[in-house]
Amino acid sequence: MHPILFEIPGLGFPIRSFGVMVALGFLLGSHLFLRLVTRDSEDRAKDLERYGNVPMWVLVGVLIGARLLYVIVEVARGSATGKEYLSNPLTILAIWEGGLVMYGGFFGAMVGGMWCARRHKLRVLHATDCGFVAGFFGQAVGRIGCLLVGDDFGSPVPEKWQFLPFPLTLNVPNPLPPHSLFGDENAGRMLWATQPMMLIKALIVACVCLWLLKRRRYEGQVALVGIALYSTLRFVVEFFRGDSIRGVWFDGAISTSQLIALVAGSTALALLLKNRNRGRSLGAN
Repeated sequence: MHPILFEIPGLGFPIRSFGVMVALGFLLGSHLFLRLVTRDSEDRAKDLERYGNVPMWVLVGVLIGARLLYVIVEVARGSATGKEYLSNPLTILAIWEGGLVMYGGFFGAMVGGMWCARRHKLRVLHATDCGFVAGFFGQAVGRIGCLLVGDDFGSPVPEKWQFLPFPLTLNVPNPLPPHSLFGDENAGRMLWATQPMMLIKALIVACVCLWLLKRRRYEGQVALVGIALYSTLRFVVEFFRGDSIRGVWFDGAISTSQLIALVAGSTALALLLKNRNRGRSLGAN
């Protein structure tokens, strides 16, 4: 685990591994999105310019959505952090102190990207389908940053399963490197390797959506399948998570992410069933 990759000589400014991997993931996702969305374009240069604004609005949506959902969860739980947000709303803006929720970023990205596509009179659902493929490949890269910094860590591995290797389990260093988010209580322990699990999950969703992109019967089908598949896999991975700070409900029976997964996954499945007899309707907004 390497929370700090290096410091800029002479300035002492730290280059953090999480930020680097998220930036690389965004660049990869943006590149793949523009390639996919213009793959069958008759005027690729023109469409590259037209669709070129979408990734930036996706990024804006990710940041706003991820932070907003974290704030909502903390306020709803009545935590000390949530009370601080209510008493001093300006602290909500301090995202550099941590506090982002993937599902919030996920839906924020959809809203930001679809708004931009509609504003520029693009094929909104086509852009959404391509964005799902590109976004999950990018997220896989970003999850490497989670592992390097120790964020989104798993719960302790029961003794009977401690023979399992990485990437199912991982041994937390003792002592922890500076700025690690694993928490002092986890130093030297064996935890479920939820960061690699979520990396693999993102790759599964990305590959399935990429395979479906050329075979879809209607625009928007890829996004619905992606939501249903991601929700299912995320629900399972949550059983291995150990960072309850993200929010648990009903005496710890279910996490915030699992609640959202149930709603999002069920909605996506219902829409897929509703549209199961739709034929090909590609090329229209």
